[in-house]
Amino acid sequence: MKAIICEKYGQPEVLRMVDVDPPPPNDDEVLVRVHAASVNPQDWHLMTGLPYFMRAMNGLRTPKVREVGTDYAGVVESVGAAVTRFQPGDEVFGVRNGAFAERIRAGESGAIVPMPAGVSFEDAACLPVAGLTALQGLRAGGLTGGQNVLVIGASGGVGSYAVQIAVAAGARVTGVCSTGNLDLVRSLGADQVVDYTQQDFARQPDRYDLILDNVGTRSIADRRRVLADGGTLVSVSGPKTNRLLGPAAATMRLVAVAKVTGARLRWVLAKVDRDDLGTLADMLASGQIRSVVDRSMALADVPQAIGLVGTGHTRGKLVIKMS
Repeated sequence: MKAIICEKYGQPEVLRMVDVDPPPPNDDEVLVRVHAASVNPQDWHLMTGLPYFMRAMNGLRTPKVREVGTDYAGVVESVGAAVTRFQPGDEVFGVRNGAFAERIRAGESGAIVPMPAGVSFEDAACLPVAGLTALQGLRAGGLTGGQNVLVIGASGGVGSYAVQIAVAAGARVTGVCSTGNLDLVRSLGADQVVDYTQQDFARQPDRYDLILDNVGTRSIADRRRVLADGGTLVSVSGPKTNRLLGPAAATMRLVAVAKVTGARLRWVLAKVDRDDLGTLADMLASGQIRSVVDRSMALADVPQAIGLVGTGHTRGKLVIKMS
């Protein structure tokens, strides 16, 4: 089978497509034939080894784990002797390292769930990391119906899901995006859109009960300025300019300000949770949310796809379709 590997840190050219033997499943695992996978910013971070503090976990000089990719959707091809939840032929999706490959092993007790009927492999493959980040970020902000919610970066992978999840909860949603994405964000259910190339959301009169920031480039003061009394700011990202700490530098400032001022400022790093994946699958099946696909690319195009995601300006998600 073909798979994408990363044997040294660097730009997209360090990635290679290789032929390897399909991994036989252990007793508690399933072997999935991958039909689609999707690209996340974390793939760029793991490829480049930036910020540098990540190398303490993934290898100082070279990556400890060569396999690339996390989000996948496909069909169970074989199962281990102890597996009871799945059988060959089941359509599934989930999170597992090494998703940019034609086949992948996944633990039965891990982050793998059945695909809803009528959902495409591409739509399911987009959902895990971005959907979990949006769902858990909004939950950390205390999302309820009737709130005024601001989503910064509303046209990206996380932002597009966040707008829809907040709308489904009964919130009034304002999305911040660029000119070319205004119609997209409106189509996701946003009540208002702010074109950041023409308007400054921090200078508008509106106040928000919950802000989900998927960009993190604005100052904490700017974002607090539009928080309603008792409102919560949740950051799920930050700028990559600090090569040592990356987005974590902005996170540390956010936490420090929260401790000093008592403001409701939160930072959320999504956790892989099977129950939350099931919740997202139900929302996808019911039409409450949909996946926004920027474009579909081939497995051989993974280096280009990760490079595009690294720019921070993709629309929705990039999908990798297996041949």
